[in-house]
Amino acid sequence: MMRPENVGLVVMGLVLVWLGPCTGRFVVEKNNLRVTSPEAIRGVYECALGNFGVPQYGGSMSGAVVYPKANQKACKNFNDFDISFRSRPAGLPTFVLVDRGDCYFTLKAWNAQRAGAATILVADNRPEPLITMDAPEDETSTDAEYLQNITIPSALVSRSLGTAIKTAIAHGEPVHISLDWREALPHPNDRVAYELWTNSNDECGPKCDAQIRFLKRFKGAAQILEKGGFTRFTPHYITWYCPEAFLASRQCKTQCINGGRYCAPDPEQDVSRGYNGKDVIVQNLRQACFFRVMNESGKPWLWWDYVTDFAIRCPMKEEKYNKNCADQVIRSLGVDVQKIDKCIGDIEADVENPVLKDEQESQVGKGSRGDVTILPTIVINNRQYRGKLERSAVLKALCSGFRETSEPPICLTEDIETNECLQNNGGCWEDKTTNITACRDTFRGRVCQCPIVQGVKFLGDGYTHCEASGALRCGINNGGCWKQTQMGTTYSACRDDHSKGCKCPPGFNGDGLKNCTDVNECEEKTACQCRGCKCKNTWGSYECSCSGSLLYIREHDICISKDARGDVSWGVIWIIIMGLGAAALGAYTVYKYRIRTYMDSEIRAIMAQYMPLDNHPNSQPSSQLEL
Repeated sequence: MMRPENVGLVVMGLVLVWLGPCTGRFVVEKNNLRVTSPEAIRGVYECALGNFGVPQYGGSMSGAVVYPKANQKACKNFNDFDISFRSRPAGLPTFVLVDRGDCYFTLKAWNAQRAGAATILVADNRPEPLITMDAPEDETSTDAEYLQNITIPSALVSRSLGTAIKTAIAHGEPVHISLDWREALPHPNDRVAYELWTNSNDECGPKCDAQIRFLKRFKGAAQILEKGGFTRFTPHYITWYCPEAFLASRQCKTQCINGGRYCAPDPEQDVSRGYNGKDVIVQNLRQACFFRVMNESGKPWLWWDYVTDFAIRCPMKEEKYNKNCADQVIRSLGVDVQKIDKCIGDIEADVENPVLKDEQESQVGKGSRGDVTILPTIVINNRQYRGKLERSAVLKALCSGFRETSEPPICLTEDIETNECLQNNGGCWEDKTTNITACRDTFRGRVCQCPIVQGVKFLGDGYTHCEASGALRCGINNGGCWKQTQMGTTYSACRDDHSKGCKCPPGFNGDGLKNCTDVNECEEKTACQCRGCKCKNTWGSYECSCSGSLLYIREHDICISKDARGDVSWGVIWIIIMGLGAAALGAYTVYKYRIRTYMDSEIRAIMAQYMPLDNHPNSQPSSQLEL
C-alpha cells in the first residue's frame, strides 16, 4: 500500500501529520503456501499473514482445505448453518477457505475458529497485490473481547489461487495445503534484535488495555532474554507534527512540544478536559530517555520495570499521570532523575529534540521493513510481526528469529515448543549406556548432531554413528571401546594417545569395539620358548618358569643361573671400585707433580733476584767489559 503524501491524523479538527517520506511504504509480510494436491495446482504460492491470531512462527502445518457450501464469506456463525470444521480423529486439520467482503477479516477468523477450523484462508475478490489483513480500528468493547480470543493463524491468498482451489473442490478433488512459518522471520545469528513501538497513553480504549497487559506479562521473558545477551531490544514512540498553518492554534499548543515539532493525539479527544496530547508526548519522551540512560549504564532491561510500574502507579484515571509520579517511580528503581531530565531537555524551546528526532527518523521504513504507523507494532530482525499481542505468541516469534541450535533455554520450554527428542530420540544416534544422544532439541524441531560431552567431541553423522575423539575420550564410556576386568585385572582397547579408534591391547585379538579375545602365547609359541622353560597361559598374558635354580629373564626369553648372576654382579662391582681407585691415584700423582713444578719455579725466581747465577749473562767481571 503506497502513500503519495505524508500520513495525516485528524484530532478535534486539527490535522496532525506524520513526518514520513513522500512515498511512504507499507510492507506486506508474506509467507509461503505449498499446495501438495491436486496435481493441476501443485506448487508454492505467496500469501499475506494476518495481523491477528497466532501465526505458528518457527513451525509448519498441513491440512485439508474445505470451502463451505453456505456462509462462504464467514460473516455469520457457522453453527446457524449446522456446519462444523472439526477434523476427525487421526485426520488432517481443516483449513477453511472463505471469500473476502461484507465484514471484518477478524470476524471471519473468529467464526471459522468457533466452527473448529485450524486455519482460515481468505480468497481475495480483487486482482490486486496482496494486502495485510488487520484488526478494525473502530473496535468496540465487544469486538475487543473476541479479537483477544482469536488463536488460529490466517492468510490472504490471491483471487486466482482461491478460484483454482474452489474449482478443484467442486470437481471432488481433495486439496491439501502446507503452511510453513519457519522462514517467516530472518534468523541470521544467535542474537535477535527487536523493537516495540508503544505509547504511554492508558486511556485509548481496548488497545491500550491490551498493550499494558502485554507489557506486564512479557516483562519477565524480555528481561531474561536481555540480561542473558540473547536479544537487543529497543522501544520506540510514534510522533506527529503540527502543520505550520496551525502552530498558533490552541489545539497545537495543547498537543505538541518544541514549537509544534512533536505531537500526540489528545487521550479523550477533548482538549477542554483531562490530559492532552502534550502530556502524552512528554511521558513518551521520558520513557525513551529512561531507556537511553539505562542502556548507557548497561541495564536496558530496567525499562520494562519503569513502564509497567508507571502504568500501575500513575494512571490517568487517578490523575497521577504527571512528572511528580514518574519521578517517584524512577527513584524507586535507583535511577538518578537529573539524568533523565537532562536527556528530556527544554520542551518549551522552539528547537529540535535529539531523542524525538531520532524517533521520527526511525518510523521511516528501511530495507524489508515498512513504515511504522500503527500502535502497537513489533519489529523482529527488521520484519514487522504479524499476530496477536500476547506473551506466548510474541515469544514464539522471537524464538524463530534465532539461528537453529542457538536458541536460549526459555525458547525450549513446554509452553513454547514440543521437544521432539522425547519421542524415539528424534531418530538420532544414542548411547543408552551413558545416556548420550545426538538429538538436540530446537525451537523449529530437532537436529541430529554428535555432541560434546565433558570436553570430549564426538564425530559422526549424528543419525547412525557418533564416536568419541581426542585425548580425553577414554574417560567417557571407555571411548566406545571394549573393556573387561577379571581377577582384579582390567584391560581396555581404548588408548588416550590415539585420537580415535579402538585397538585390542597386547595379549588380545579382536575388533577392539565389542570383542577382544585372549591370545594363548603358549600354544602359538610366541613366548617362553627357551630351553628348559615351562609356559602357562593367563588371561591377557602368560607365565614362564625355568627348571631348577634357573631364573627367567622375560625381556630376553632366557633362563640363567641365579648364582652366576650373583658372581657376575660382584665382579662388576669390584671392577668399578678398582677403576675408581686407579683414577683417584692417577689424579693425585698429577696433582703432586704440578704442585712441585710450580714451587720449583717460584724458588728459582726469588734466588735470581738476590744471587747471581753462573749461567746468567751479567755474571761476568766488569773489567772484562773495558777495552
